Amino acid sequence: MTDVKPQVMVVIPARYGSSRFPGKPLVMLGRKPLIQHVYEQAVACRAVKEVLVATDDERIRGAVEAFGGRVVMATGDYRTGTDRVAAVARTLPGDCFVSLQGDEIPATPALLEDLIDPFLACDAEMGTLKRAMDTTQDALDNSAMVKVVTDSQGYALYFSRAPIPFVRDGIRGQVIKGLHYLHLGLYIYRRETLLRFAGWPTSPLEDAEKLEQLRALQQGVRIRVWETSHLSLRVDTPEDAVEVADKLRQHESRKQGLQVGRTVSAR
Repeated sequence: MTDVKPQVMVVIPARYGSSRFPGKPLVMLGRKPLIQHVYEQAVACRAVKEVLVATDDERIRGAVEAFGGRVVMATGDYRTGTDRVAAVARTLPGDCFVSLQGDEIPATPALLEDLIDPFLACDAEMGTLKRAMDTTQDALDNSAMVKVVTDSQGYALYFSRAPIPFVRDGIRGQVIKGLHYLHLGLYIYRRETLLRFAGWPTSPLEDAEKLEQLRALQQGVRIRVWETSHLSLRVDTPEDAVEVADKLRQHESRKQGLQVGRTVSAR
């Protein structure tokens, strides 16, 4: 008798309202809206059975349906993206659910595999990813960049917008290789854990840092954190959108150049 592999569904919570960037999921990056870039990378991941967008806005619903994506309406006053994902999980089948932020584009589907594959191979209730901070580009003091510290087994000790760990005798704001890690905004849950998460009250730490994963930590959930070397492109502000669109154009140009090179060499 063979074991049945758990089914993984990726849910992309996307809302239109945003204090800093209203309509962000629909901002055009090249010829595609942001939400389409995120969706297509998730669909390309071999470890994923199904992908859908969860939104409360008809404009986003229309945009997703226009590019052939699957979308569900999850209306209501949800505290976080994960609470919206949990609402979807109550109505659809699935063993494991990935909450993938609608404003963070995986540079490659392999980023999702770095989360899903090890999660399915262990008994963790909840998992996420970290990436080593770039000592030349990442700003430790940037509160938009969430940092994470883990124990010797790879479980999260804490997530913060503050520079953690704080190096008492170091240079203020200096990123140290092997010590400072960025947390990436995606999570994977067992169904039962996800539904329990949505039933818990907002925790004091979650409210202070505005980081939903701290609700799970305060409830005693051990969050397994795996390291990835793959990049993601995050859009927080209109200025970010311009920069990300440029990076996507550069990536597409490089990819086309490689394809041309392979064609020429094959002749």
